[in-house]
Amino acid sequence: MDIRVLRYFMAVTREESISGAAESLHMTQPTLSRQLMDLEEKIGKKLLIRGNRRITLTEDGMLLRKRAAEILDLVDKTEAELTAPDEVVSGDIYIGGGETNAMRLIARIAKDLQTSCPDICYHLYSGNADDVTERLDKGLLDFGILIEPADMKKYDYIRLPATDTWGVLMPKDCALASHDFIRPEDIWELPVITSRQSTVSNEFSGWLKKDFGKLNIVATYNLIYNASLMVEEGLGYALCLDKLVNTSENSRLCFRPLTPKMEAHLDIVWKKYQVFSSAAERFLGKVQEAFHGNIS
Repeated sequence: MDIRVLRYFMAVTREESISGAAESLHMTQPTLSRQLMDLEEKIGKKLLIRGNRRITLTEDGMLLRKRAAEILDLVDKTEAELTAPDEVVSGDIYIGGGETNAMRLIARIAKDLQTSCPDICYHLYSGNADDVTERLDKGLLDFGILIEPADMKKYDYIRLPATDTWGVLMPKDCALASHDFIRPEDIWELPVITSRQSTVSNEFSGWLKKDFGKLNIVATYNLIYNASLMVEEGLGYALCLDKLVNTSENSRLCFRPLTPKMEAHLDIVWKKYQVFSSAAERFLGKVQEAFHGNIS
């Protein structure tokens, strides 16, 4: 599959028209149409639905758009690494992670490295462990910040000197807010909003002393901000980590930790046998220097 044609295809999905895409690509409309028809013929699938006013995607077209975006990101990342000048450490570092206050530790390392390597640019991707490891495995990220429990078989990692605390995010005016801590039985019958991360349910089943799937789960999330809006509007109570949502005096929300206490350790991970760019190599060196006692 030609990378150039994938870029043509992505331009059409972006502009939602052949003519608009042709103009942005500085090519003729008939030439672009021919390239797209050749692509559909080669794949053996219809990708585009050509309407009177706009182009829409078939299901196969939506799948190709997702994969093409990943492929082109990886191509651009590789080209940038190979063309970076040898004499100066510069380039791009791609870091993915879940929402955690421990990202401050990574930010401090990046700030420290900025003094000697001002031409390094950091690209942050937010998602849960499943999202981050998928992108790590595809080479779209250099590093991931994972909240334990996580499957670490394919990765080298360094444990960060920080822990996050699990608890329940709730409205300040609810009855449960009068509790200092939340016990398993306090949430058995409540509408619950929980993380979509696949390994979290196993961890919580042990704390609950019952099957996690038997909770009244009304919604799942991969990032807590949108879930906090659901909590504000009364949809449910969110199981989440502390320090990620504003619970100050002016907020309508509060956080109560679980008892028995549940803490989550955090790791910075990278693929085993990963070949790093000079920028990523320098960054990893700083990480190892800062957290040398925690390398696994």
